[in-house]
Amino acid sequence: MKKLFFLFTIVSFGLPVWAQKKKDISNISHRAADHFVIQLATDHWLNMPDSIKSGKGGFSRGANIYFMFDKQFKGVRKLSVAAGLGVSTSNIYFKKMAVDITSTEATLPFVDLNGKNYFKKYKLATSYLEVPIELRFMDKPDQPNKAIKVALGIKVGTMLKAQTKGKQLRDADGAIIKDYIEKQSSKTFFNTTRFSGTARLNYGIYGVFASYSFTSLFKDGVAAEIHPLQVGISISGL
Repeated sequence: MKKLFFLFTIVSFGLPVWAQKKKDISNISHRAADHFVIQLATDHWLNMPDSIKSGKGGFSRGANIYFMFDKQFKGVRKLSVAAGLGVSTSNIYFKKMAVDITSTEATLPFVDLNGKNYFKKYKLATSYLEVPIELRFMDKPDQPNKAIKVALGIKVGTMLKAQTKGKQLRDADGAIIKDYIEKQSSKTFFNTTRFSGTARLNYGIYGVFASYSFTSLFKDGVAAEIHPLQVGISISGL
């Protein structure tokens, strides 16, 4: 996450300089067709039951990075289609709750730790390898750095990893028991294939985006039918 934020900052300053050098080129056939899309997001679980919602805490967040190839429609200068490959990550934080993803039970335990030992910081992290496809509109195709851009698309992804991470074990009164990090990893309870809808709105390289998972995060019957949603900021050359 920190590495992606650093890359986001570097590209934010670098792309406008590159675009400035290209501003006098009106022939869009010379524009680069390959580029990165970098996104920083707030992460949300939709349809979350109260029993889980009561244990949510902290600022849940995610980051995505994709390499995209853009192909303009012949005869329609303002429209293009793009496809690519990338990685999407999500970090959902909990307070005095544990998610036992290594459990051997038939359903996924979300354990309320009020009055029990708990981790000061605790999260469930997931990552996916994804193939995004977008239909794009740009109102000034010869001036992409000054154009309004709209993109609608879909993503197909496969889960790379699901992991819980707890830092600093404390007792029920908040006293430190042991200052260490505990990690547990398992994909048993998760749907490992994901289909999502996406939308982006940019001015120049800066914009906002949303991504909604049509696929439930968890397998049928093991947990509530939760659909992840990401909303955040993005930078993209096209």
